[in-house]
Amino acid sequence: MKQLSEITPYVGDSMTYLYDGSSNERLRTCNVYAFHLFTDGPGQMEVDGRRYPIDKRTLVFLRPGQAHAFHISSQQPLSSYNLYCDLWESVQPLSVNRSFAPAPDQFQADTLATTFPCDELDSLPSLFSLQPHPMLYDLFITIANTYSESRFYHNEAANSLLYAWVLNWYNTIHTHQPTDYRIVRLLAHLNDHPERRESVESWSQFCGLKRTYFHELFLRETGHTPKAYQHKLIMKRATHLLLESDLSITAISEKLGYLSIHPFTRHFSTYYGVSPSQYRLHPGRVR
Repeated sequence: MKQLSEITPYVGDSMTYLYDGSSNERLRTCNVYAFHLFTDGPGQMEVDGRRYPIDKRTLVFLRPGQAHAFHISSQQPLSSYNLYCDLWESVQPLSVNRSFAPAPDQFQADTLATTFPCDELDSLPSLFSLQPHPMLYDLFITIANTYSESRFYHNEAANSLLYAWVLNWYNTIHTHQPTDYRIVRLLAHLNDHPERRESVESWSQFCGLKRTYFHELFLRETGHTPKAYQHKLIMKRATHLLLESDLSITAISEKLGYLSIHPFTRHFSTYYGVSPSQYRLHPGRVR
C-alpha cells in the first residue's frame, strides 16, 4: 500500500478550456489523471454515472479510465483550468500524449497511466469546492500558469508545485476546518489584528451571538477558547517580528499590545520554552 507522499507527479499538459455543451464533452474516459478547476457556474458534472453540481471554484478530479461527462449549457459556457498528469510515473509519463475514448469503450490496461493502491489518494473526492480555500484555488491556477507560460523548467516547477498542492489538498480535507460563517469572519479579523486587546464580549457581538453560545461555538469550530486562540496568534506574530524586523524586544512587546516587556517575555518563554532574545539568536531551538 502506497502513501500519498510517495507520488511523483508529472504534468503532461495544462490548458484553459471553454466548455460550451459541444459533442466532445459527452460521456468519455481519459487514460491519465485529470484536474479541472471551474472558475464559475452553474453546470453539472457526471462521474461514474452520478451527476454533481458545478458552481464557482469547483474542482473536478478524475482517475485514469473513469467515465465522465460535462453537462454545460451552450447558453452559459464555463471556463476551466485543466491539468493532465501522471501521479506515479515521471520517467515515461503518458500524460504528454493523453487520449480519450467514448464511454463505454475501455482502454487496455497497458495504455492507462500507472496506478497503485493508495487509500489516501482514493479518499480524495471527484468534486470539491475550493471556494472556502482561496490558497488552494490560487495555487492551482499558479501551477497551470507556470506550466503554460514559463519558458524554462516549466515541468520541474509545475511538478513540484503539484506535489505540494495535492498533499495540501488532502490535509485540508482531513483536517477540521471552521465552517460557521460567523466564526470564519471573526478569525479573519483576528488574524489581521491579533494585537488588539478586544474583549470576548466584543467578539460575541461581532458574531451576533450571545456570549455563552459564542464561546461554545468558537471552541467547537477551532479547538481553542477565544483568548487561547488570540494568544496563539500573538505568539506567532512575535516570532515573525523577532526574525523579520530589527525592532527591540521592548518595541515588539508594545507593538503586540503589552504594557511592558516583562509579561511579554514571560508569555513568550512559557509558550516556546526560550526567551525572546534567545529565540532571535537561535530560532531553531524552540521546543
